[in-house]
Amino acid sequence: MLSMSNRFTFKHFGADLAGGITTAIISLPLALAFGVASGAGPQAGLYGAVIVGFFAAIFGSSTRLISEPTGPMTVIMTSVIMTLIADSGSREQGLAMAFTVVMLAGVFQILIGTLKLGKFITLMPYGVISGFMSGIGVLLIIMQIPPFMGVENPGGGAIGVLRALPGIVAASKPAELGLGILAFALLWVVPLSWRKKCPPQLLALLVATGISMWLLEPDSVNRIGLIETQLPELQFPTFTTALLSRILLDGLVLGILGSIDTLLTAMIADSLTREYHDSDRELVGQGIGNIVSGICGGLPGAGATMGTVVNIQIGAKSILAGLIRALLLLAIVLGAAPLTSPIPMAVLAAIALKVGIDILDWSFMQRVPKLSRSSTIMMYAVLLLTVFVDLIVAVGVGVFIANLLTIKRLSDLQSEDVRTIGLNEAGETLPPEEQSLMEQSQGKVLLFQLNGPMIFGVAKAIAREHAAMQHAKVLVLDLHNVPLLGVTVCLSLENVVLDAQANGVNVLVAGAKGRTRERLEKFGFFEREGLEDFPERRSALERAAELSTMETRS
Repeated sequence: MLSMSNRFTFKHFGADLAGGITTAIISLPLALAFGVASGAGPQAGLYGAVIVGFFAAIFGSSTRLISEPTGPMTVIMTSVIMTLIADSGSREQGLAMAFTVVMLAGVFQILIGTLKLGKFITLMPYGVISGFMSGIGVLLIIMQIPPFMGVENPGGGAIGVLRALPGIVAASKPAELGLGILAFALLWVVPLSWRKKCPPQLLALLVATGISMWLLEPDSVNRIGLIETQLPELQFPTFTTALLSRILLDGLVLGILGSIDTLLTAMIADSLTREYHDSDRELVGQGIGNIVSGICGGLPGAGATMGTVVNIQIGAKSILAGLIRALLLLAIVLGAAPLTSPIPMAVLAAIALKVGIDILDWSFMQRVPKLSRSSTIMMYAVLLLTVFVDLIVAVGVGVFIANLLTIKRLSDLQSEDVRTIGLNEAGETLPPEEQSLMEQSQGKVLLFQLNGPMIFGVAKAIAREHAAMQHAKVLVLDLHNVPLLGVTVCLSLENVVLDAQANGVNVLVAGAKGRTRERLEKFGFFEREGLEDFPERRSALERAAELSTMETRS
């Protein structure tokens, strides 16, 4: 992690200035589009871009990470705003509670960072992350269909839009649809050589808005309208007792999503810069930014991949680029906001629609069917649950399924390390001295060997080996290569000992050490009458050979 003096420096002012200006130009149309798409208004998108970007740059850990409202965060925020407005019965009250959710998201992020849990955020299986992010992309695409066609959003989320789709198509306005198609096409066809000088989002915004002002009457299309050129009014935490649990859950979901979005972007930045961010400190910085953004009525934000990559490619070296970007956007909010009033809503919908398409994990969706059937099913299940059920349900189900699959794979692998070794197998697996001891026993000694960490999934494999023990007179339980024992495995081993002793079989334990021994001692395993304990396998086999000889004589 870099110190503040290394993160903030004027040594590379020219490169940082270029990065700040370029990322501000990129952020402007996206902030406006996300503000409108969320239902909070374009000013909320601008406030979020300014505030989250500024405070995350100062208090975070990455030198070149650009933070602002993102597509995934906007989708969640849209759902939060629509739900809270509907439940509260008032737009003002609903928005106030929605901004409280943004503050709570920041609090949860600070809590995650303070508890040093940041490193666990990105340990989620990639299939779950891919399905979740792609589902958010699909949601964003669906939600932009009505404004893209010049029709008011029917409400009801993605399902509501899909149900009303025939009516939306029938009521579409040719002028606004044409502007949306023009802007959308420009986002795709702008040559790469132009993109370095003028971001396609800004070009689409300028061209489509210019045409609408030149060819169409001002009131013939839905436009942003005048944004007040003033500092935001402070929002204080607001909630009702009936909606408290809903607000807390939404804040948690928003905070976790923002953490995932940010840390994935920070990892991309690390791979490009060969620097390493501090995940926990980064989340604290993002949390501070989101708390202040919520207080000022701004959208929540996270690390933005597009802005971050462009910032790095321009050559920015410190957080100064992010600060310059935030101050430039603030200048637009305070002085140049009237210039944005003629922008057609359909053009902003086209920009958000392109973001939704870009969020879709096309590369993974194409390759995963060739890699794993289970991962494919899990990814698409999470995607569909994200779109049609609930975001938190999607992640919960995805992580649950992924953990079950992981446990099954580990258990299958570990089951191969649970085996019984008799006289016939000794020659293939044991050293000559131990082979000789097995031969002296004349087949009456059975070696029950476990290798590697043993979790609860191998209990079935242990039970399966019981049948091989019925003809033995001495059982040697070999644990010398077991670094870890789960509670369920301890119980399974206890059953093995009980069954063996009930059948008159002598049980010897060999090589239990470290954490494995500590676990068995706490379990009272060695206190069982008739159980003999040996530090190594050879001494246990010597005792086993002696016992088998005594058994033969008797």
